[in-house]
Amino acid sequence: MNMKELKKLGEGSNYTAVSAGKFDNLNEFVLPMGNGVEIKGKVFTGAALKATGMEMSLQTMAPGEASPFLHAHKKHEELYMIVKGEGEFTVDGETIQVSEGSLVRVAPAGKRAMRNTGKDNMVVMCIQYMADSFGANDTPAEDGILM
Repeated sequence: MNMKELKKLGEGSNYTAVSAGKFDNLNEFVLPMGNGVEIKGKVFTGAALKATGMEMSLQTMAPGEASPFLHAHKKHEELYMIVKGEGEFTVDGETIQVSEGSLVRVAPAGKRAMRNTGKDNMVVMCIQYMADSFGANDTPAEDGILM
């Protein structure tokens, strides 16, 4: 099976750029999870970007579609951003309504899943990173270097 791949846009000593294409076409990606389980419409970007401190995924869910499983993490926190559409996001049995522009941070142990409750596709960006990796002096102002 030929799966859609991220397109490389450029690379230099201090950057890597890729494209997933139009969000309306995310359903062309297929993420193999092992044991014959696949998630259609989801792609991880970290390896293609050569990211060293986070993983990121893009996902589209059709109306009525839900996460194929509830999951948690051992040490990674996740930040979900609803880019388009609307749905329900469940963490530890509590369900909240989300829509375009909603942000949900989930600690590693949080048992999470989501479902598209809208009439259109729901597009979600998820950034996964090491929990508790920022200290008190890790603010953008403290870390930034003005040129």
